[in-house]
Amino acid sequence: MHSIRYRDEDLQLRDGTLLKSRIWSPHGNGPWPVLLMRQPYGREIASTITYAHPSWWASKGYLVVIQDVRGQGGSEGVFSGFSQEASDTSQTHNWVRSLPECNGLLGTYGFSYQGLTQLIAEEGTPPPDCIIPAMTGLSENEHWSCEGGAFWWHLGIGWGLQLAAQKAQRESNWAAWHEIRENLESKKYLCNGHDLLKKHDPEGMAYKWLNLSTSKTPLWKTHEPLDSWLKKPLLLIGGWWDPHLKGVLDIFEKSKKAGGNPKLLIGPATHLQWWDGAQRTQLDFFDSHLKEKTKEIHFPQINIWNLTTKNWEISLQHKTPTWNLSSEGLASVSHLEGCLVPNSDLKADSEVNLVHDPWRPIPSIGGHLSDTAGEANRFKLDIRPDVAVFTSNPILKDLRLEGIPTLFLETKCDRESFDLFVALSIIPSGVKNTATQLSTGVLRIANCDRGKKSARKIRLQPILATFKAGDRLRISISGSGWPAIGINPGQKQYLCQGPSPHCLVTTISLLLSNSKLKFESLISI
Repeated sequence: MHSIRYRDEDLQLRDGTLLKSRIWSPHGNGPWPVLLMRQPYGREIASTITYAHPSWWASKGYLVVIQDVRGQGGSEGVFSGFSQEASDTSQTHNWVRSLPECNGLLGTYGFSYQGLTQLIAEEGTPPPDCIIPAMTGLSENEHWSCEGGAFWWHLGIGWGLQLAAQKAQRESNWAAWHEIRENLESKKYLCNGHDLLKKHDPEGMAYKWLNLSTSKTPLWKTHEPLDSWLKKPLLLIGGWWDPHLKGVLDIFEKSKKAGGNPKLLIGPATHLQWWDGAQRTQLDFFDSHLKEKTKEIHFPQINIWNLTTKNWEISLQHKTPTWNLSSEGLASVSHLEGCLVPNSDLKADSEVNLVHDPWRPIPSIGGHLSDTAGEANRFKLDIRPDVAVFTSNPILKDLRLEGIPTLFLETKCDRESFDLFVALSIIPSGVKNTATQLSTGVLRIANCDRGKKSARKIRLQPILATFKAGDRLRISISGSGWPAIGINPGQKQYLCQGPSPHCLVTTISLLLSNSKLKFESLISI
């Protein structure tokens, strides 16, 4: 069997900049439909951390084009992030369709940054014939850098330093490259990441987003795909433990609103670790729109993985119960004292005081924002006295929970700022010392009126899970989630970053009389 051949080729943009692409060709003479990925990490790697190698896609009868975006890899110019991509995408699509081996049909694929490059273009640009954006979003605030007003500390700093290291390598600044690498490997970046970004990539996206997250008048950018693109066949891929999942859901809703008929897959995936079968599903989608026009996709519009039954299911979007939080004040001292009471009119005027000690912050484990993304047993965290825990009685019959867990409660605090880090877990029936974390969420209160009661709303990562009879539902609340988010020092003049002598012990009062846990719809349209 002959290996798939490839070549490198340049595209000269209108401003004279040369963009470098690597093109893999199937065997034979063509012409073929094209699969295009535009990415900032080097065309040689071609996102093989999550995707099959381009030669595999080429072996299935596609001309595969992997392009280095402006200022990255072998391409000329200065890398300025998302703002550069609309014009460059439009010119690239025109060029790709003019390649002699292209039959005029174009599909796009890629995740994260490569997902956004599929969606933005200049007004009037003809859309691709089909699009598969994965794990991406349009809002630089809510989908790329922050949750609940808190900057993604581990993720944002780590990604920013990766781009800074690429910049140093491009400039042959070996001292900077080694300094960045050493700090990442030693995990010192978790404490000095802000200074490293300021030193090595002050114009980079991550450093700008970090500064915007603390600005009193943040000028966040939200990118807007063309309606004509959103109407095209669209397969959106998300992961339950991926930080961009809410961005994927947002794109789905925008496509529906524009008159499109998008498909949505949410699987058991972190940002970098996907499930078996993801490649074949995408290939089927491309084949059905770029080759076999009559072939139907083998899954419904919304196909999602059940976190507890470990099976694919159709989205049902049915109404789920609500719960109230109840405690006599010991929910943070005893992990068995606090209760979740279903559909209760309970209005007991109870209060739980939670003390956040920045010297020993509650670590973030599992979930979509931590440095150990995925499923996790948080039992050892829940038995700490600085975590308030509320657990339901055993479920009487199977209960399917689909949607966005949303917690409503009132709080008071003795500091100018504080964080609420919330986890939702299942306590499996008959299994000791286990609290399987299904979802997490965070809310940062940056300007708090000390001692004043205020209503709070915390939206967690979406889930689908079936609780069997005998299982119990749990909500856990703490004042930190380190290093998923920076430590809140309690003083607004200091940055929320690593532990420092400026971080104050903070008492957070949870007022439970109007508390409620409910599940909002996964999709609002």
